[in-house]
Amino acid sequence: MCAGHSSGSSMFCTFSLVVLLHSVLSADSDRGQRKIVHVTEDETGEVIVQTAPGVVTTHRGGTIILPCRYHYEHSGEETAPVRIKWSKIIEPASFTDVFVALGKEMRDFGSYKDRVSLQEHDPGDASLIIRNVTLADYGRYECEVTNELEDDTGTVKLDLEGVIFPYYPRLGRYRMNFHDAQQACKVQDGILASYDQLHEAWLNGLDWCNAGWLQDGSVQYPISKPREECGKKETPTGVRNYGYRHKDDERYDAFCFTSNLNGKVYFLKTYHKMSFPEASKACERNGDSVAKVGQLYAAWKLQLLDRCEAGWLGDGSVRYPIVNPRTRCGGSEPGVRNLGFPSKKYKLFGVYCFRGKEDKEQSTENKKIKEGINKWKSSHV
Repeated sequence: MCAGHSSGSSMFCTFSLVVLLHSVLSADSDRGQRKIVHVTEDETGEVIVQTAPGVVTTHRGGTIILPCRYHYEHSGEETAPVRIKWSKIIEPASFTDVFVALGKEMRDFGSYKDRVSLQEHDPGDASLIIRNVTLADYGRYECEVTNELEDDTGTVKLDLEGVIFPYYPRLGRYRMNFHDAQQACKVQDGILASYDQLHEAWLNGLDWCNAGWLQDGSVQYPISKPREECGKKETPTGVRNYGYRHKDDERYDAFCFTSNLNGKVYFLKTYHKMSFPEASKACERNGDSVAKVGQLYAAWKLQLLDRCEAGWLGDGSVRYPIVNPRTRCGGSEPGVRNLGFPSKKYKLFGVYCFRGKEDKEQSTENKKIKEGINKWKSSHV
């Protein structure tokens, strides 16, 4: 398994992968679908592509290199310019364009615009650099190298360090169809989790008795401690699978995924408990916002935020993060404790605020500008 990190060092590994495929669809007619035909063994294309055999891993906001190299079969003929194309694999036969290069002509697409480029350390290096990685960048990518009519492809999986959090809204459990679940995760600073992410969370002890939507449209839930109310006590542990459900008509909870925070979550110290409107205004007075559920989970998991005080979050729920369990703080397991959705009028809780790095930098810059204006005014009185 290969991993690359944004810390400045990235591991680059390759293995020789000869893919005997020929794409019959040109760049101009690419519309998200690609038809592949097999060629016989003695018709191997000249271009051979090599990609990482495992996954490369980073976090939100990081920089990552998706490894891809190509070389030619032994030939006395001069090689023609190659076309390098990177695509994200949405489904087995569905692709979205990321980056295309033909000689010195290069183009990036959609949400990847101004964030991607080729590494080009040496001839044959088609590795893709992705900067300021987002949650939506998670997934599988295809590197395609074409030399006139011959081509070859390889795939790379991009993974993110982060945390899974189960989610349901104020309306209650089993109230969201697939599209509602997608939006709910987005609003709470996350994306719908993949099966791989949920399985990894289960291996690390995640136990949740309510079925939730995943990124692929399936509905599943992780059980580490079998019990009668969660599919019977004698049923083995594992990720229980309801299969693929109707995305419009059926309703479940959601399993969301989030990654590194571009900022900081903190518990706002006040002299009295607050209602939700008061909590919102208290964060705003500091130039910040009420933290979202995903932001609190990321702060708990990745920044080790540990606070034994219940506080309002942006969705109107009340929660608190525990890294070091103690009896008075809700039990013997670490986690984000959830007190549900009390009336927003209750003046019973504190608040968790979020301060983004960009917000802080902008606030500092505005302060300097204001100070500069005041000095100028003073000198011209």
